[in-house]
Amino acid sequence: MKIFRILPILSMLFITTLGFSQQAAEIYVKGTVVEAKTNQPLEYASITLVSTTNPSYVTGDMTDASGQFNIPILPDTYEIKIEFLGYQTLTISNKEITSSMSLGMIKVESDSEVLEGLVIETKRADVEFKLDKKVYNVSNDNINKGGTASDVLDNIPSVAVDADGNVSLRGNESVRVLIDGKPSGMASNIADALKMLSSESIEQVEIITNPSARYEAEGGAGIINIILKKGSNQGVNGSVTANVSNPFGYSVGANINYKEEKFNLFANLGYRNDFTKGNSLNETEYIDQNTGLSKSFVNEYSKRERKRKGYNANFGFEYYLTDKLTWNNNFTWRRSDGDNPNDVNYDYYDAGRNLLYSNRRYTAEDDFKENVDYSTDFTYKFNDKGHQLFVSGTVSKNFDREDSDISTSNAGTVLTSDLTNSRENELRNILRLDYVLPIGEGQFEAGYLGNFNELNTKYNVTTLENGEYIENEQFKNNLEYLEKVNALYAQYGNKYKKFSYMVGLRWEASEIDVNQLVTNDYNKKKYNNFFPSAFLNYELTDSSTASISYSKRVRRPRGWSLNPISNYSSSINFYRGNPDLDPSFTDAFDLGFMKRWYKLTLNTSVYYNRTTDATQFIRIVDGVNEEGIPITISSPINLNTEYRYGLEFNVNYNPFKWWRLNGNINLFQEQTRGDYTYTDTEGNSITQNFDNDTFTWSSRVASTVNLPGGIDWQTTFMYRGPRNTAQGKILGEPNLNLAFSKDIWKDKATIALNVQDVFNSRKMRSEIYLDTANSYSERQWRERTINLSFTYRFNQKKTEKPGRNGNEENGGEEYM
Repeated sequence: MKIFRILPILSMLFITTLGFSQQAAEIYVKGTVVEAKTNQPLEYASITLVSTTNPSYVTGDMTDASGQFNIPILPDTYEIKIEFLGYQTLTISNKEITSSMSLGMIKVESDSEVLEGLVIETKRADVEFKLDKKVYNVSNDNINKGGTASDVLDNIPSVAVDADGNVSLRGNESVRVLIDGKPSGMASNIADALKMLSSESIEQVEIITNPSARYEAEGGAGIINIILKKGSNQGVNGSVTANVSNPFGYSVGANINYKEEKFNLFANLGYRNDFTKGNSLNETEYIDQNTGLSKSFVNEYSKRERKRKGYNANFGFEYYLTDKLTWNNNFTWRRSDGDNPNDVNYDYYDAGRNLLYSNRRYTAEDDFKENVDYSTDFTYKFNDKGHQLFVSGTVSKNFDREDSDISTSNAGTVLTSDLTNSRENELRNILRLDYVLPIGEGQFEAGYLGNFNELNTKYNVTTLENGEYIENEQFKNNLEYLEKVNALYAQYGNKYKKFSYMVGLRWEASEIDVNQLVTNDYNKKKYNNFFPSAFLNYELTDSSTASISYSKRVRRPRGWSLNPISNYSSSINFYRGNPDLDPSFTDAFDLGFMKRWYKLTLNTSVYYNRTTDATQFIRIVDGVNEEGIPITISSPINLNTEYRYGLEFNVNYNPFKWWRLNGNINLFQEQTRGDYTYTDTEGNSITQNFDNDTFTWSSRVASTVNLPGGIDWQTTFMYRGPRNTAQGKILGEPNLNLAFSKDIWKDKATIALNVQDVFNSRKMRSEIYLDTANSYSERQWRERTINLSFTYRFNQKKTEKPGRNGNEENGGEEYM
């Protein structure tokens, strides 16, 4: 296993060393590509330079979001081509370049007549490094074919998705996940929302580790924004994808777009019929506190199957009312239902590890989830210099039902029988207003956000007694969560020579009600907070930039983290939410550096986070079940303070035209400080110390190779290093994914084959050491899966850039 740990580091060192060797004797040529009629910058325009003295020397790059390019070259005479899909190719011949120079503003004309057989393609980089975020273009990533949004995120550097579907960024679970810049209708359980969203419907993923005041303050680790596909070409265009997988499952999805001069219609449609397998084990040694010796052992093994049918429909309508006013509408419907049988076997041993008896606990679970979301917005552009007003409104409803029939048996004899019923209803309303005013070379922004959420969760267990099901009062709960957040923000940014800066201030007034209606326990929390942010960037050279930033963030507890009762599938291992959780506040500092060489881009940052009232997950042994076996409870608590500081590297390297590499490594130290006191079932007050210092790391290396015969080969290796916790440790986790694809029918179609978790090694493994028990556990949410997919595109190129209609010019950020 040690070789797996050092391979990513060696790869990163090798890539960086090769990259540095490319910089000798380089000069730079830069410029800006715009549309001739509107002077609007064109992102992803292709710039190609071919040496006239040595035609084998070819280089180039894509323009960024502002239409600019800055390409390192060797002194020579070049033929320069500027190409963009749907526009005439512009050629500059015999351009002698002996020192760094600028080509100025380059205007390209729309190509109203595209000649038959002429193919002009633009290809986006797998990852784009920008000063305030990293953008990962995943629409053509064959590793994710046939998967869900969880699979997409789990293949993104700096991001991890654990066995329960929880998302973390740089190892921190305090992250805000948005879809098209908005909270999902299932924001209280983002893990379920991501599993309902097909990977084929996703265009990009934005990683924002230190957001400005314009973004909502939620998420101590930052923001992950998932951008769905939207078409942009004139007329009818789109694609259809079909997948089949092993274990057997299948799905079909379509992205359709119709655009005319005054409006744009688009839709993402999908159906999934999934079958996945998972497993877990928990081996526990119970200790006599008086003697310190073992008194019993319990081994718990489970096999879970997930059979699920899912439907996704997303419809959008963009109407250009005037040259200045645009009206956008978006409707989303998602539905999922399935069976999740879970078979748990228990082996009970005495102190000498002699088997006493074995029980089986079988859960037949049926679940149903449905989400409806509608948003509408208006954008008014006062002029073409960025002066604009944006107003939007969103309403979403979510319903979640889970019913289970649980029986415990020994040698075929039923010992207990229980029925569980869980219902969750959520209603969310969002109001948004943003105003942008350019002032000279700078820009002023201000706005309002109203976020109003109502969530009700009911849970009930009935137990069979004397032929009749009786309510179990211990597991009865009705939780009401009401959230009102009103926010105002203002920020200003400007640039002076090589310096650029932005300062902002956000104010959020929060009113939270957490009510347990069964026990008549009502808890209201009100707090007003200011969230400042500041960013300073400096252009060291034409190809390198340094930045420093600060922002204050918050993490509000929601949903399952508050619900004291949520699951009954195991009789000895429970998860219990904590309705008394307080919000956590984070001060985030980031020092960044970005450098571009001929074939290599390096983006690195040193970061430091200080979080007060940090959330910590703990395990305690408290009480016994009906068979006298101790019960282990996992629960979140607030600690005093958490300190986290680390170093992150992101590298893009293209050693050859046929080989692309990108890598990421994140090394960080985490310190927690605090005590936790609780009262056990016998009325004893118990205090535990959770001071802990741990160092850990994670890495990801992705390789794309163009093989002979037009076959693309993708390999992604990820490793999450071990880490100590206050009560034990989490072990290392390696994972390898493979994909092969080939374009057919003149690039109108693609066949792809991928294998997720090749070695079946993606398991969350942990060890827990308590005064009363020691345990080792493994959880694997999904075993190895093989997917075969077929994609057909009509009136659409594989490498086509995303749409730039309406509000998408801002990448969806206007909602935040």
